[in-house]
Amino acid sequence: MVFIFCWLTLVYCPLTFWVWCSNGWAFKWGVFDYAGGGPVEIGSGLSALAYSWVLGRRNERMMMNFRPHNISLITLGTCFLWLGWLGFNGGSAFGANLRAAMACWNTCLTAMFAAMTWCLLDFRLAKKWSMVGWCSGCISGLVAATPASGFITPWASLVLGIVAGVACNFGTKIKFMVRIDDSLDVFAEHAIGGIVGLIFNAFFAVDWVIGLDGVNTEVTGGFLNKNWKQLYIQIAYIFATSAYSFVMSALIAKIIDLIPGLKLRASEEAELLGLDDDQHGEFSYDYVEVRRDFLAWSPQKTEQSPSTKIVPILGEAELSIMQARSNNQSLSSSHGKPEEEPELPPTKTE
Repeated sequence: MVFIFCWLTLVYCPLTFWVWCSNGWAFKWGVFDYAGGGPVEIGSGLSALAYSWVLGRRNERMMMNFRPHNISLITLGTCFLWLGWLGFNGGSAFGANLRAAMACWNTCLTAMFAAMTWCLLDFRLAKKWSMVGWCSGCISGLVAATPASGFITPWASLVLGIVAGVACNFGTKIKFMVRIDDSLDVFAEHAIGGIVGLIFNAFFAVDWVIGLDGVNTEVTGGFLNKNWKQLYIQIAYIFATSAYSFVMSALIAKIIDLIPGLKLRASEEAELLGLDDDQHGEFSYDYVEVRRDFLAWSPQKTEQSPSTKIVPILGEAELSIMQARSNNQSLSSSHGKPEEEPELPPTKTE
């Protein structure tokens, strides 16, 4: 809560002032940012990257059995986001006018084609159609449409969806290159998606779409209206918002982390136990414990503190015995003669 308050005050509010206030430098320059590609998308993406950098990487031993928490809820949440995004982008026209309708239509087109593009890119590697990939692509398209949906035409939104899907999909590899554990890919989807949308405004923004609200009838578009200088205006805006968001967010997070009692990261024991239990004392699914990997039935830790003893329930030796037992059963069924069955060692308890 302390970080959120400081971030809103020192990062988000200045970014919104730059582009949406009549006295802001970006507003005076004529930056094309319809619904918040800078304050909302680049601001959140670079801030998340900075926060992840200060927080540090997760324990890699705990990532061996990592998978999405609940794909059904991911899909449901994405659908809710899509619906809400229509109000977000459509409402940025400040009225029930044709520009609002165009923004909603462009938002849907961009999201659909970004989702399909992401799924195709994932299919080329896994040879399977991923629902998580569809949701990720959909979000990247919605993000790219945020700064652009009220400026560009529907055919340009189609192209934007494809480009955003490709850029954000490959952008997920950047965190491995810089070794910053951005677990939710906020940088890849929000920052890169926002940048792509802002760049598209320089090329594909047209005056007749901008004037559909009946107010901005004298605003010139981008390259399609021979407004060549719009490109460097958009690029300068992208660099300014990116640098400010990252540096300020990193400083805020680092200062808060140094204050006694406000340390951002939980202890290693708490991470092994699980933050649901450590912080809340309850679980999302307390009625059953499901694991697909025998070796991940309980956390394993090389160096244990005196107060915490973690004993694996099943390990490599036990798994080998279980596999041998399965092989013996197969042989006995084929030859009609059972073989001696290895004994499974008793489970260790504390």
